[in-house]
Amino acid sequence: MTTHYRAVIEYDGTDFAGFQVQPNARTVQGELEGALARLNGGERVRVRGAGRTDAGVHARGQVIDFFLAWPHEDHDLWRALNALLPKDVAVRHLERAPETFHPRYSAVSRIYRYTIWNDRVRSPMARRFALHEPRPLDERAMDEAARLLIGEHDFVSFGQPTSGDTTVRRLMRASVRRDGAWVYVELEANAFLYRMARRIVGTLLPVGRGDAEPAGVRAVLEARQPQAAGPAVAPWGLCLVAVTYDEREEMLAQTLSREET
Repeated sequence: MTTHYRAVIEYDGTDFAGFQVQPNARTVQGELEGALARLNGGERVRVRGAGRTDAGVHARGQVIDFFLAWPHEDHDLWRALNALLPKDVAVRHLERAPETFHPRYSAVSRIYRYTIWNDRVRSPMARRFALHEPRPLDERAMDEAARLLIGEHDFVSFGQPTSGDTTVRRLMRASVRRDGAWVYVELEANAFLYRMARRIVGTLLPVGRGDAEPAGVRAVLEARQPQAAGPAVAPWGLCLVAVTYDEREEMLAQTLSREET
């Protein structure tokens, strides 16, 4: 019998062509399925993810699931996977999941963070995980602008749908904060359009530089024209921080893990 597992994974997206499997390209899903196949006698194990991160985008809280006939303890599976996975992917947490759980469709929200190194001199240590912006940024003005996007709106100005035809999304939280030279743009939504997070940041940057007013971001949203928004910023500053789920489903998953291990 197979068991339904879910896991929280972390990866450095620099050397990946994205999360989703692609022909003749290295992907996170491909590495995960390769490791699981080795634990499954060479037979493929399908992995599903909560978000299809683009090439170069990182994750600290990507959620996946898979079905596997594993005769040993769950802790041994967690250790075996981490032993087989490459150094730029790790399983942070693993547990048993309800049969109905789906990492994408069961999710309540996704939380992304975009990191900017705002200093006159570039940081070699930050180059893989942050966008270098040498001009001074007014994070308060950016925060004011970001908050104008909160709510359920048609975000077609900022991205394209990844599935279906609707471009309506619900942005639950949007904020910009500073910690020294680091500037963080944090966005939480029920789902994101293709490149939506990166184009929101690309629209906020002129506000931070003083080249646009905060109210102009609302005008971009209401224009419903892709050419109205700023360009998508570089992928390496973006990270999928967490995926949230219904509390009742969380409790059921924890109960299953306790009862079946």
